[in-house]
Amino acid sequence: MDAGERSDSDRQFVTALHRGLEILRAFRPADKAGLGNSELAERTGLPNSTVSRLTFTLLKSGYLVYDDGTGRYRMGVPVLSLGYACLAGMQVRETAQVYMQELADKAGDGVLVALGGRDDMSMTYIAAARSKGVISLQLSVGSRISLARSAIGQAYIAGTNEVERAEIVDRIRTRYEPDRVNEILDSLDDAREQVQKKGFFCMMGGWQRDVNAVAVPYRSQQPDTPMLAFNLGGYSFALPKERLENDLGPQLVDLVRMVSRVGY
Repeated sequence: MDAGERSDSDRQFVTALHRGLEILRAFRPADKAGLGNSELAERTGLPNSTVSRLTFTLLKSGYLVYDDGTGRYRMGVPVLSLGYACLAGMQVRETAQVYMQELADKAGDGVLVALGGRDDMSMTYIAAARSKGVISLQLSVGSRISLARSAIGQAYIAGTNEVERAEIVDRIRTRYEPDRVNEILDSLDDAREQVQKKGFFCMMGGWQRDVNAVAVPYRSQQPDTPMLAFNLGGYSFALPKERLENDLGPQLVDLVRMVSRVGY
């Protein structure tokens, strides 16, 4: 549902605020050189004139900084303070981090264990633990990956209620080509079936061709903690299907159970 639809159905919805937040959400960890107005317009779907007004306002508020040499914007320090305030409110991160690092070290070969939550049609990592290895996935806290095409995203969807799942499926239908939609929906059904039967979802090369992963949905006992999901992934040479299904998948389920027992 876009801002226009929301404003029609809820008169308290502030479209200008929504659009300003969409500008901030357009930035990704890999955008080290910053983004220009044209790139922000492309990523958000907003008119260039609207983007210019929004970036000017965010610049004056300190949430963006401007590089005169490149004509690009980068996020300002106040955005970082918002992020840390969010993370500080999620006690599950501190509890899970110890178990995540233990599992990553045990798995070896540059395996990454992560905890993430939904950010629109992406999953954003809020905690990550990496084992030692020559090659590993270059993802960390703040990294975003596709909700519809990743193991952690599909495990998250498998754990949602029917209302949220229906909303996500509607977004998928409008975002992808019909053939791709059918492929994704089939995978979502498979993910839900796997989670129900085994407790985890195993994806082979879905997000990237040479990356395999297992993921488990996580719903905290604390009502103020959002729905999350755990993920364990790495390159296929280190994580063949048999190892994921018979060893690391069950271990990730055990990790989630341990975190749940602590009470978060």
